[in-house]
Amino acid sequence: MDDTKQLEYVGFWLRVWASIIDTVLVLAITTPLLLAIYGRERLAAGITFSGFANFLISYIFPAVAVLVFWSFRQATPGKMAISARIVDARTGGPTSVSQNIIRYLGYFPSTFVFCLGLIWVELDKRKQGWHDKLAGTVVVRPKRGNVEPVRFEA
Repeated sequence: MDDTKQLEYVGFWLRVWASIIDTVLVLAITTPLLLAIYGRERLAAGITFSGFANFLISYIFPAVAVLVFWSFRQATPGKMAISARIVDARTGGPTSVSQNIIRYLGYFPSTFVFCLGLIWVELDKRKQGWHDKLAGTVVVRPKRGNVEPVRFEA
């Protein structure tokens, strides 16, 4: 039986939920580290670029973690919680490292103009945000309802 008939595109609100899960997990790891290094008062003062450790823990660590999860699991923990995975939009196969990097960097232009590139997920037939379109990816999960079936070109 064709696997694509068993998949559906993952829409905006499920992806928001997955993002909330990922954010909570990242904060649960990074906040105690930052508190241990910088202290409560300095963090409460809102000093965001307070040193190399802050840059490493707040920006580099989350980016590397996301790219590692996408490369080895096709999903972050939040996407895994909703049974979603990121696949190549053309073949339905795993994404390449370059696709993952482009997808991650694609979040920046997706958020610049009132997050329109993220909201685009709700408007697009294949539920692709701008970051997905730039990278040639789609987010899918096992089919659960009467929704648009997944189609791959290859």
